[in-house]
Amino acid sequence: MKNLLKPAVPLCLAACIACSHSLQDGEYTLTVLSTNDVHGTWFDSTYVGGGVRNSIFAINHYVDSVRKADGPENVLLVDAGDCLQGDNATYYFNFVDTTSRHMFSRIMEYMKYDAVAVGNHDVETGHPVYDKVTRELKEAGAGFLAGNAVKNDGAGTYFPLYKMVEKAGLRIAVLGYTNANIKAWLSEEIWSGMHFVPIADIIQRDVDYVRRKEKPDVVVAAMHSACGKGDGSILEAEALDAFNSVKGVDWLICGHDHIPYVETREKSALLNSGSHSRYLAHGKMHLKVEGGKIVSKTFETDLIPVDATKADPVMREHFRPEFEAVRDFTVKKIGTLVTNLRTRDSYAGQSDYMNVLHFITLNNPGVEISIAAPLTFNGTIKAGDLLFNDLFTIYPFENQLYVVKMTGDEVRRLLEASYNRWIQNSGEHVLKLTPGDNYRTGQRKWSFENAFFNFDSAGGLIYTVDVTKPMGSRVDIVSMANGDPFEPERTYNVGMTSYRASGGGDLLREVGIDTDNMEERIVNRYPEIRTLIYRCIQEHKVMDPQSCLGIIGTWKFVPASANEKIAADMQLLFGNK
Repeated sequence: MKNLLKPAVPLCLAACIACSHSLQDGEYTLTVLSTNDVHGTWFDSTYVGGGVRNSIFAINHYVDSVRKADGPENVLLVDAGDCLQGDNATYYFNFVDTTSRHMFSRIMEYMKYDAVAVGNHDVETGHPVYDKVTRELKEAGAGFLAGNAVKNDGAGTYFPLYKMVEKAGLRIAVLGYTNANIKAWLSEEIWSGMHFVPIADIIQRDVDYVRRKEKPDVVVAAMHSACGKGDGSILEAEALDAFNSVKGVDWLICGHDHIPYVETREKSALLNSGSHSRYLAHGKMHLKVEGGKIVSKTFETDLIPVDATKADPVMREHFRPEFEAVRDFTVKKIGTLVTNLRTRDSYAGQSDYMNVLHFITLNNPGVEISIAAPLTFNGTIKAGDLLFNDLFTIYPFENQLYVVKMTGDEVRRLLEASYNRWIQNSGEHVLKLTPGDNYRTGQRKWSFENAFFNFDSAGGLIYTVDVTKPMGSRVDIVSMANGDPFEPERTYNVGMTSYRASGGGDLLREVGIDTDNMEERIVNRYPEIRTLIYRCIQEHKVMDPQSCLGIIGTWKFVPASANEKIAADMQLLFGNK
């Protein structure tokens, strides 16, 4: 991505500091706390079994402790997005209880958040949800910010660009941005009326504008964008691009990649708390004022590990009715599962878990081939009573099912691209692994080199994947699941998630399909996939993945000698459990 920064007014940081409003001479200390990618981890208790987990309730314990130590008037609290998706609670208040004030808005008000940036998964919930939350957060004084979500009619931004806050005797401008790559993951009806501009193209202009108009003492940029490489090459990862180049930003708060990271530089600092309420990002800013002007700024940053058992008991009790409502909704029995489903089995070959996902897709009229990937890294759904709660392990996202026209050859090449991210044909490993920690999955020592949620397999076919061959010649499609010939030149109706159909993971682009013009290929759109799973289980009552093989077909890694290496790789990933 080319950096096209063209500031409307060329202001340097020193000039911006000089034009600050009049301050009393002396020293000021501002404490900055940030969260991001909380993904609905609001409650400290699981809905089944009463287990303790990381939560925003525990985050509040630490926030209160810092406020008590530093003075609440000196603490700025900001979130960098992805708040409205990822848990039973978010689903319930997004789509079940749609009349009450959204629990997220009430949490932000309860904890006295100063500003919240919009995340891509917040947009994924759709207009009724995020429009409602935008109104409620405005009423609560928090603000839902995304200055790069621009109205299509040219009438400004869809969400506010910034919010002014006063803390520690300082005027603070908090600018917010969402992920610029939303178009690649979400269908257009979800974000109708707007489009998303690369943050790097506008942030310097915005900072200069806000500094000129508001004359703040401190500028914070909260962006739901990953750190990235800092070279302008990754549209969904622009944080380091901004951190390296933009003048006049004191604090940059980011997220999206789920990797906790902080950095302090001479004139600015960066905070990324990771995800799922595991850390609270923490920093201090020391300012010295002489002659009414800020003459020096220094920064400190660190990450506060969150102890799940430290959940604020007062906050827990305050939101107990909401927890009980979500729990009661999600522990309802909806059917029976014949065998355990382990999501991690998907990486070693055909699995019962993926058989369920493929069956759900192929169960819809007009779908001939299913393309799907595991979306929970390491979850287990036990045989027996199947609860609504289990659907969040089976399918944690709010994606729709799309039916897309593809030729047989395009299907084969998509599978080749998928398995190329998944396996390798040289060295001691079959699975494409890398040593080191992976904060997104919680893995230590070994993890996948690529994102597991892009490991697509196919249902409706019989095929093999030869791990000894290079990309392009690994996938051998024998026939359709019912024995009919598979024809490379024929056009098939292929079911896949709206994420994949919109270009997510870049697999379709790798095949040569223009995801910017998918309308000519889309033949049907079905509801949100978790809803389809629920309907299917209600229809069949008993879910037996093995009984569906006549519809799903089969696939396997070959030769058989590869199984020993795959088992060793799986042990590196998951141990002996």
